[in-house]
Amino acid sequence: MVFSGFSTKDFDVFTIDGLDERMEALRERIQPKFQTIGEVLADDIAVMAGDEMFLHIAKHARRSKNPPKDTWLAICDDKRGYKKHPHFQVGLFDDHVFIWLAYINELADKPAIGQTLLNHIDTFQSIPDDYVISLDHTKKDAFQLGDTEEATLKQSLERFRDVKKGEFLIGRHIKADDPLLKDGNAFLQFAKETFETLMPIYHLSAK
Repeated sequence: MVFSGFSTKDFDVFTIDGLDERMEALRERIQPKFQTIGEVLADDIAVMAGDEMFLHIAKHARRSKNPPKDTWLAICDDKRGYKKHPHFQVGLFDDHVFIWLAYINELADKPAIGQTLLNHIDTFQSIPDDYVISLDHTKKDAFQLGDTEEATLKQSLERFRDVKKGEFLIGRHIKADDPLLKDGNAFLQFAKETFETLMPIYHLSAK
C-alpha cells in the first residue's frame, strides 16, 4: 500500500458514535495508513537512532464503553511494547495530526530521564520555535516552544520528573485542513524531518 495522505473522511471517524462502530472505522480507514506510514518511518528512525525500531499501532483494547478521541502509531526500540520507553508517535485527533517524541506516564526510569533532560536543557534551543509541547497525551492542549520561557520549560520538565502522572511530549501539530496532509510523500518527509530534529533529545534519553 502506498500512503496517499489523510482525507476529511479520516478525521470524520471521530464523529462516529459508539465504541464498536468507531473502532471498526479506525480499523478500516486509519490503521492501514498507519501500517504504511509506520513501516517507512520505523526504517528512517532506525537509521537516525542507530538501533532497530518496531512499529506499534494503538488497539484501544482497554476501552469498554467510550470510543477513543484520538488514535496513533508508536515507534520504539522494544518489540514488546512502547509505553515504558521514549518513543515516536504519529496520530490523529478530530482536528489535527500530531507528530511527537513522547515520554508518557508509564515510562520506566522517568525521574532519571527527566533529570537528564533538565541537565541538557540547552539542547532544546536547537528545536525550531514552531514545535509544540504537551504535558498530557490524552488532551489536545499544547504550547508553542517559541513562546515558552526557559523557566516554563524547566518547570514542565520538573513536573514530568517529579509527578507520577507527569508527561512530556514535543513535536508538531498539523491542522486537518492543511494541504500537506493530502500529499503522502510530503507528509512522510515532514515527519522524517521532525524526528530528525528531535533525535538529539531522544539520544539523551535512550538506553
